[in-house]
Amino acid sequence: MRNLLVAGNWKMNCGPGETAALLQGIKNSGVTIPDNVDVLVCPPTISLKTASEELQEAEDIALGGQNVHSEDNGAYTGEVSTKMLKEVNCEYVILGHSERRQYFGETDKTVNAKTVKALEDELRPVICVGESLKQRKANEHKLVVRKQVEAALIGVEEQQAEQLVIAYEPIWAIGTGETATPDQAQEMHAMIREVLADLYSQDTADSIQILYGGSMKPHNAEELLSQSDVDGGLIGGASLKADSFTDIIKIAGNLS
Repeated sequence: MRNLLVAGNWKMNCGPGETAALLQGIKNSGVTIPDNVDVLVCPPTISLKTASEELQEAEDIALGGQNVHSEDNGAYTGEVSTKMLKEVNCEYVILGHSERRQYFGETDKTVNAKTVKALEDELRPVICVGESLKQRKANEHKLVVRKQVEAALIGVEEQQAEQLVIAYEPIWAIGTGETATPDQAQEMHAMIREVLADLYSQDTADSIQILYGGSMKPHNAEELLSQSDVDGGLIGGASLKADSFTDIIKIAGNLS
């Protein structure tokens, strides 16, 4: 059985002070995180050290970065390396988010290079894939997402693949308030698992958590998380408030 993973992508929100307050709110909420639910928070880079300090005694909440470079070091102004993330106790890193692709020119090739590097250095990549509204209306969504998954995993061996997390995020549902229906989410998650089985094996595909990312909130989390191939959520806005984030954790706990 796969654990459900409730992951918060804070995006460009919460400096160190706000990060400390938000994590204190989550820790003091009284929510009990069951053994079969994983929880992850991904603050902006400037706040990772503060988050690491706040989470020292919260072993049931993992820490992740929002991006990483594929090189160890060098003249890459504004970038962060795997070593830097690990130094502040990151276990995960988000890669290929649609906003990185849209605003910062990331491609399948760069996502692949970052994925290979993260796995080499024992960071768990959360690889984001998803289609635009235009691609869905043209009935190209499955082909687009299949190609993104395949391209991201070039050179990734089966043993390494067990450390992957895939996040399906329909671009048309990010920050818009729109959400894929549970049936739409399940259809795409099942397709992604088929791609993973084609690349590796059914056993490996069945071990990989596939998250839904696209306006998951407490009011729709139960329906989405109840789908057989939806293994959690990559949560944006609802992760920025302790009560809504912990509500989703509670829902996951009741389902798992």
